[in-house]
Amino acid sequence: MLARLTRWWRGPSGGEAFADGEWAALAARLPLLEGWSAEDLDRLRVLAGDFLRRKVVQGAGGLEVDDAMRRLVAVQACVPVLHLGLDWYSGWVSVIVYPDEFVARQEWVDEDGVAHEVERELSGEAWPEGPAILSWTDVELGADGEDWGNVVVHEMAHKLDLLNGEANGMPPLHAGMSRSAWTAAFSSAFEDFSERVERGEEVLIDDYAADDPGEFFAVMSEAFFLHPRDVREAYPEVYGQLEAFYRQDPGLRLGP
Repeated sequence: MLARLTRWWRGPSGGEAFADGEWAALAARLPLLEGWSAEDLDRLRVLAGDFLRRKVVQGAGGLEVDDAMRRLVAVQACVPVLHLGLDWYSGWVSVIVYPDEFVARQEWVDEDGVAHEVERELSGEAWPEGPAILSWTDVELGADGEDWGNVVVHEMAHKLDLLNGEANGMPPLHAGMSRSAWTAAFSSAFEDFSERVERGEEVLIDDYAADDPGEFFAVMSEAFFLHPRDVREAYPEVYGQLEAFYRQDPGLRLGP
């Protein structure tokens, strides 16, 4: 009886959130999962089911979010933590989804102590110890491979980065990883990338990465999972650090 009550309170776990047909259709839809092994897909299915059990995915701005939409968000959100686990997404519970880009008010103080306030249209945002906010239009574009990046992966990378208190491109590193090696790889790559963007050179990675080190980490995480060969070719040291951090090698999945 106690086991039954516990199961009822926690709700369905793991892959039970996805019927076989639903899961097969969803996995086939996502270019992000190209080349994945059956073992990793099974792991992702369970993880995404647990994500839906722990997190609340809800609409805003008049958007009604159904179960199919929640599943699409959950599967993409769990790609970065496939071999890390959902505890890396602790400290927050909500994913808020708007129909399209949303307006966010941002405030900051510059080096001279002058306060600034600006409103920006965003496709995604991650709050410290708060919700992840997504544009449904961009969720679908990323899911179907019709956009360069993936807004869900991007915002989840910010969530991992924020575990150290600030989205500055330095998430908590695993035991055995070198903080100095991480800093050297990312600092050098960020400087090089920013200079290339400033010179107007054509780059293989979204130039939004030049905005600041936090955005560089999030955009490079998108590229790592979606365009691993480009990251490995442009910045092999960064690729190595991301491989160690995420405990995945997306380039290996795609083959030679």
